[in-house]
Amino acid sequence: MSPTTQSRIMMRPSNTLIATSNALVAVLMVLLGTLALAVSAKIQVPFYPVPITMQTYVVLFIGFAFGTRLAAATLLAYLAEGALGLPVFAQGAGLAYLAGTTGGYLFGFLLAATVCGWLAEKEWDRSLASTAVAAIIGLAIIFALGLGWLGAVVGWDKPVLAWGLLPFLPGELAKLVLLTVTMPMAWKIRNRTK
Repeated sequence: MSPTTQSRIMMRPSNTLIATSNALVAVLMVLLGTLALAVSAKIQVPFYPVPITMQTYVVLFIGFAFGTRLAAATLLAYLAEGALGLPVFAQGAGLAYLAGTTGGYLFGFLLAATVCGWLAEKEWDRSLASTAVAAIIGLAIIFALGLGWLGAVVGWDKPVLAWGLLPFLPGELAKLVLLTVTMPMAWKIRNRTK
């Protein structure tokens, strides 16, 4: 395979946690990522109108570990699976579900994973402090899109912040701490095994 062909199929830069120039490996990573997202959607605390799940942790981890392009491909595949009716979302599937109260969070996942992937390529996932800042940026994207969409769907006269942000803050803080510790640790493990 020529170097030009290899660079065209390169899904993950070598300065990121998971590097691959193999298209088959990239497809398998996307499938594993969508599986992890589907499982994390089912680990939940029921809440109305948006359930509390482990997805934000998995979304940001995928962004950091996969990088910009592979993370974006994974989240696009996940949204496509859900839009086609596969039971990968927290409480439903199909285009109507994507248009419902959780749609903004789901589309926020795509943007947050992509941005966190880009930040990881700039090595923001190597230390506790920079990982925390990058994760906060990712969470801000998810909640900004999620709250904006939720308000548009249910109406701004409803308690949008009470429904779509405040109940999530303690759990998001715990996931932020977990992510801030796991990403630099994953880099240390990877560097030791080289």
